[in-house]
Amino acid sequence: MLMPAANQAQMARRSEFLSALRAIVPGEGVIDDHAALAAYECDGLMAYRQRPLAVVLPESVQQVSRVLAYCHSVGLNVVPRGAGTSLSGGALPLADGIVLGLGKFNRILEIDYDNRCVVVQPCVTNVAVTDAVASEGFYYAPDPSSQIICSIGGNIAENSGGVHCLKYGMTSNNLLGLELVLIDGTIMRLGGKHLDPAALDLLGLVCGSEGLLCVVTEATVRILRTPETQRALLLGFREVESAGACVAAVIAAGVVPAAMEIMDRIAIHAAEAFVHVGYPLDVEALLLIELDGVEEEVDYLIDIVRQIGTQCGSVSTRTSSSEQQRKSFWAGRKAAFPAMGKISPDFYCVDGTIPRRELPHVLRTIGALSASYGLRVANVFHAGDGNLHPLILYDADRAGELERAEELGAAILKLCVEVGGVLTGEHGVGVEKRDLMDVQFKQADLDQQQRLKCAFDDCGLLNPGKVFPRLHRCAEMGRMHVHRGALRFADIERL
Repeated sequence: MLMPAANQAQMARRSEFLSALRAIVPGEGVIDDHAALAAYECDGLMAYRQRPLAVVLPESVQQVSRVLAYCHSVGLNVVPRGAGTSLSGGALPLADGIVLGLGKFNRILEIDYDNRCVVVQPCVTNVAVTDAVASEGFYYAPDPSSQIICSIGGNIAENSGGVHCLKYGMTSNNLLGLELVLIDGTIMRLGGKHLDPAALDLLGLVCGSEGLLCVVTEATVRILRTPETQRALLLGFREVESAGACVAAVIAAGVVPAAMEIMDRIAIHAAEAFVHVGYPLDVEALLLIELDGVEEEVDYLIDIVRQIGTQCGSVSTRTSSSEQQRKSFWAGRKAAFPAMGKISPDFYCVDGTIPRRELPHVLRTIGALSASYGLRVANVFHAGDGNLHPLILYDADRAGELERAEELGAAILKLCVEVGGVLTGEHGVGVEKRDLMDVQFKQADLDQQQRLKCAFDDCGLLNPGKVFPRLHRCAEMGRMHVHRGALRFADIERL
């Protein structure tokens, strides 16, 4: 039986692509075996999958440059990928494009204590930076809960934060310089070891751009001195709303803790069963607060926070008396996400940010939404900067539950925007929130964002299908392209 002419042409075109890519990245640098591609068909947003045309694994910035230049010349889509831990589908492949896997860019290139910075390749894990400098009394401040596996390149793509971002900032506040490659193969450097950027803040533009503007091949990040003293408090509350009110009260009193995290009853019980750290089980919410600095200052602030907690209705208080105990308090919080696997077959992690004053109202409303959708929600999040991470528990094997979880997630994100917040704090937009972008932005705002995208990527080849709900041709801004996203992720295969 003869293959249709269209299919023959498609196969010939694919063979041409693969031959050209293998000439740039020889040996085992190009993966096109159907079974082997399964390892790259999804990222941390595991509800959707799509096998790419091929995976390319370059070993040098010159190879990255040549691969991108070739893809630009033939109009081949490119999805950059690091550790693949994105929770918004940011590294979800395309059937008509390659995955540019940066897993071999995994070395720490330089540690400069005099300038308090470290130069790393993008697939160095977050925690590896701290591990590399801890012996000299330094650390890297941004610390996502996935820090043992997530990569610096991915942190830059999503502008990740973590539990200590309240005092020490997001990735953007700790990023000094980048080496990057544009879609036409141009290699650029932005920033460096100096603290003040010159001219336009392109570094700030690239951080959080979700792989739509360029491919990062090197980063210079800031390291800090490890604080002299670190102590943590566990405040228990009868209501989640009271814990939220306490967060706002602490900040209003002029105290800026290193971290402030809230866990509700579901999260407390799951984490305690998972790691056995001694969390109280008779409260509806735990507020975990860490103070750091010189010992006298920390002791003084601990007393102030205790008093504020009492005024806000705390019914239990525990203060760490040793470094081991402080770490045990955090062990439960850090394990909260994996602990959900013990109590639910699946969970959907929502990521939105709100003004701190709205925490009581939003937490109360999430409870009402949870009841109306018939799905449990575990709240565990960065309360200090209002970055919510409601975990919607569901069973994908039950018909309609995934769709209901998505609908509940969308309702929570719309609530975040309604109270003056935003759709994402650190997980990015990706495909997960792309069709909600017009909830937060007007069309003029989205058009301006895409003009910026076009300035870097004139053919729209880098990570297409992400972030923008309406796609435009760069040469014809204002004319609407095909996809509108009326059905969420209709163009992506479901698991």
